[in-house]
Amino acid sequence: MVLFRKNIPLGFSTHCFFFVFFAAVLLAPKLHSQEDFTQTIRGKVIDKDARYGLPKANIILLNTDPPKGTSTDEDGEFVLTGVPVGRQSLKVSYTGYQAVVLSDLYVSTGKELVLAIELKELVETMSEVEIVADYNKAEPINPMALISARSFSIEETNKYAGSYGDPARMAANFAGVLTSRDNRNDIIIRGNSPIGVQYRLNGIKITNPNHFGAEGTTGGPVTMLNTNLLANSDFLTGAFPAEYGNALSGVFDLKLRTGNSEKHEFWAQMGFNGLEFGLEGPFSRKTGATYVAAYRYSLTDIIEKMGVKLKESARYQDLSFNLNFPTKKAGVFTLFGMGGNSSISKMDSDKYVEDWTFQTHGEDLRSKSAMMAAGLAHHYFFNESTSMQTRLSVVGNHVETQIDTFSVINKELFLKNGERSSEMTWALSTHVTKKFNAANTLEAGASWELYDVNYSDSIYFKNAYRQQTGTKTQFSLASAFTEWLHQFNNALSSYVGLHYQFFTLNSHQMLEPRAGLKWQVSQQHALNLGAGLQSQTQARVMYFVQTPLPEGGYTLTNKQMNFSKNMQVVLGYDYSINEFLRFKAETYYQHLYDIPVKESIPQYSILNEGTAYFVDRMDSLVNLGNGTNYGLELTLEKFMSRNYFFLVTASLFESKYKGYDGVERNTSFNSNIIINAVGGYEWPFGKMKNRALVLGLRMTWAGGRPYLPYNQEGTVAAGYPVFDWENAYVPRFDDYFRTSFRVGL
Repeated sequence: MVLFRKNIPLGFSTHCFFFVFFAAVLLAPKLHSQEDFTQTIRGKVIDKDARYGLPKANIILLNTDPPKGTSTDEDGEFVLTGVPVGRQSLKVSYTGYQAVVLSDLYVSTGKELVLAIELKELVETMSEVEIVADYNKAEPINPMALISARSFSIEETNKYAGSYGDPARMAANFAGVLTSRDNRNDIIIRGNSPIGVQYRLNGIKITNPNHFGAEGTTGGPVTMLNTNLLANSDFLTGAFPAEYGNALSGVFDLKLRTGNSEKHEFWAQMGFNGLEFGLEGPFSRKTGATYVAAYRYSLTDIIEKMGVKLKESARYQDLSFNLNFPTKKAGVFTLFGMGGNSSISKMDSDKYVEDWTFQTHGEDLRSKSAMMAAGLAHHYFFNESTSMQTRLSVVGNHVETQIDTFSVINKELFLKNGERSSEMTWALSTHVTKKFNAANTLEAGASWELYDVNYSDSIYFKNAYRQQTGTKTQFSLASAFTEWLHQFNNALSSYVGLHYQFFTLNSHQMLEPRAGLKWQVSQQHALNLGAGLQSQTQARVMYFVQTPLPEGGYTLTNKQMNFSKNMQVVLGYDYSINEFLRFKAETYYQHLYDIPVKESIPQYSILNEGTAYFVDRMDSLVNLGNGTNYGLELTLEKFMSRNYFFLVTASLFESKYKGYDGVERNTSFNSNIIINAVGGYEWPFGKMKNRALVLGLRMTWAGGRPYLPYNQEGTVAAGYPVFDWENAYVPRFDDYFRTSFRVGL
């Protein structure tokens, strides 16, 4: 729910700001009756491969009489004023490039529409013939991604029912993707553990962009990512380009948008992710330097401060920002970042016995976490065909947890386990792009990541405290890549790439080939093929799990663990039924090997970790396990037109693994079937039909996930959880069914 969003002129004082806010609320009906209901569309038109601006590109607003349009300046930027609010379409063209039509753009009164439009240079040109294509809203921004990749807009993230402004929950609507549970946003891609997912923000790797995150995980209950600051971004689910390393299952390649270069704007809104305040605008209209930032505070904590007692006390806050400084000759400098902290308390000691979390005992849990990421980026164009991006970044996270237990007989608090761990990652990377001509683009890059870690956690187990980790050290990951995109003609493209990485902790190294092919059979039909090898280090904390020695002391039996590997091949088919409706099918096969398993628990595999608030500190792991994922994914998607949209996906798959004993079993993510359906309708109202009532619906059905059962008798006798490993992942949870609704203005 947006509380307000208003354009504020330069030099506006705080007192005037609040005056305008209350005046806007009181006078809203009168102001709306006098508005002319027009808005400005601004943006930049760039070459899709080389990323430089295209001067004198033509932008035409369709379905207007008389025709209305503009052209880009020397930097490829444009401003189109006086655009009627509502759904609009643009045609963008440039000599020697494929013209595109952007259909059904939403133009609102509250905020200018800012677009980043990419045009593809034609390999073969025909005189006096203009080749026009509908702008594929799902086509990835990265031109090297030829298969198992799609872009998503912030409008999609916000309009999908049940997404709660969270890119991960939004992505769970796509084929082959499932969230692990309702109260977390870990995403399972093609039967793989969420640990295999990598998040990137403006090109830098970030560990876990969620509140209440744990070491080694990638999900949490509430996202720190703020959709009001995100630009269109990519989501990749397999056979991804060589620039993406140290990831097994998928990549979120997230981009931050730049602020408004002409006006200062402020906003406030309240939603699932909290109470938010944001601002954006120009540092200087002359130079084009801009800022955008937003702060959010926990809604549950606000409710408690109002005197309402909740069962769980959860607090969190986060801040995101992006500062952009373009120059005439030195390139573009960007300073960006995000960060937040969170804490939660679940106190059985404040409850009646019948309300305790467990039947056998009470438990008091106190946990807090923090995460931050900041980067300085420089994008320099040597000429129109060659550019270099350099990034310096720091990413950190911290976790503290304490669990005390007590019983009816002994109500004195007893420390069961605790953790105090932190990581800092310092990284330097460079990425060079060279476009030789319309048919050939080469990219290469290298990065160095320095990890400064401090792990400490212990647990009371078998009548004694055991320290599971207790390490403070540094180590690094070095990587390099090169990739080449070749277009044989306007219909046939090929991709080849290599990624290399070296892990200094144990001197393991890996060379990973990648390849792809795309054939645009006709304007409506396309075939895609991709294959590649991906590898990933284990969760860093796992290398330092301690194994007690009989004579006392301990040893680090996990320190020599190798990369986990995933060799995969994907075949895809795309059918553009019309400009708003498309059908897509992909089938894939993945062979995972060198997976850590455990001799003393031969049914164990690290492939089953990653969906809880804690990664089990298993010791004595060896890279002797493997796994197999294969399946078929179907997508039918209608983009927004005639006031409605829908997305229907179906996934049929198998996900198996072999532990130390070599017996094939279900992974904990092998639900076999996932069916998603999400859609929405906008009901225009008002004299000018410039406002709309938004209705949304989402339905998800998935097969029950296999799980590791408890040994009931053993647990009662031992006084601590004992698992029934002989029946590991044989029983299943009930099928998962969820329905979400959305109503908004």
